Amino acid sequence: MKLLEELTQLHGVSGYETAVADYIKEKLAPLADDITTDPNGSVIAYFKGTGEHKKRIELAAHTDEIGFQVIKIEEDGRIMFKELGCCWTVTTYQSRGRFRNGVVGVVASRIPPEKLSAGGYTRYTDCYIDIGLHSKEEVLKYVDVGDVACYEGPYTELAPGYITAKAIDDRVGCYMLLAAMMNVKKPKNDVYLAFTVQEEVGTRGGQVTAQRIQPDIGVAVDVTPCHDRPGDLEGSNALDHGVAIKISDTGSISDEGLVNKSIALCKEHNVPYQKDVIYVGGTDAGAMTLVGGGIKTIGFSVVTRYTHGPNAIVSQKDIEATVKMLELFMNADFE
Repeated sequence: MKLLEELTQLHGVSGYETAVADYIKEKLAPLADDITTDPNGSVIAYFKGTGEHKKRIELAAHTDEIGFQVIKIEEDGRIMFKELGCCWTVTTYQSRGRFRNGVVGVVASRIPPEKLSAGGYTRYTDCYIDIGLHSKEEVLKYVDVGDVACYEGPYTELAPGYITAKAIDDRVGCYMLLAAMMNVKKPKNDVYLAFTVQEEVGTRGGQVTAQRIQPDIGVAVDVTPCHDRPGDLEGSNALDHGVAIKISDTGSISDEGLVNKSIALCKEHNVPYQKDVIYVGGTDAGAMTLVGGGIKTIGFSVVTRYTHGPNAIVSQKDIEATVKMLELFMNADFE
């Protein structure tokens, strides 16, 4: 899983995904028939299909991660920030943030931490990043307004088969696209791997790539919330139950024919799967489905504990099942 480790540790908050894009282009260059980067920074890798009755399939995973952007530096050296994407209070307060120049700071609060939460979200006017210095003049040698920071969350193997890291959402999706195509190499269908930008701030890259590709089928490859721990949202998703085949979320309802096709493929090839229905959250599928005259969409996800923080947990078994699902989908026959 070295590839996944490297992807998670790259710095790429929403709008600043260049390091991730460059890494992906380097890995795909020997395999792809064509690689382009759109004006927003999304990477599209094209693989010409070998089938006679092939479809145009877009498989999209987003490169960006949630993070912070500096809005002000106080005279006493406190670094005020806003969020880029949804960051939860409990995962932000006293976590570490790493700027692109390598400087690391600790998120602190000017009020008692129990007063930070308003509906579960961090009140960022009450938070600041502390890099240990005492004045604005000192801080400006390292950090300025507009600079961005990601969570500091090292890739760590837990019990055998379980992984935690920052940016699992959605570097695990990027990893699975890379792994699946490295295995398939020459798919039956025309496949466009889209590594999209700015998903966490409005699925912007997913809309633009779908407009450029105009696929017959759009697939969002992402994470999805886990429901197997106290305090989780209500639902059926659980670690180790296989690829999560999207039924619906707040932004999209998967095409029923594609859902049935995906389940049939899993049953035929003994791939463990679970049906993914969530009432909070969405993916690039929501943007893709509205493009042009409409696109049939579906999602394949990895169930993730503690997402949108520095210590998300995923199962290697679920990752492997999702990679297998992607391989089968690339080579499937569609009406």
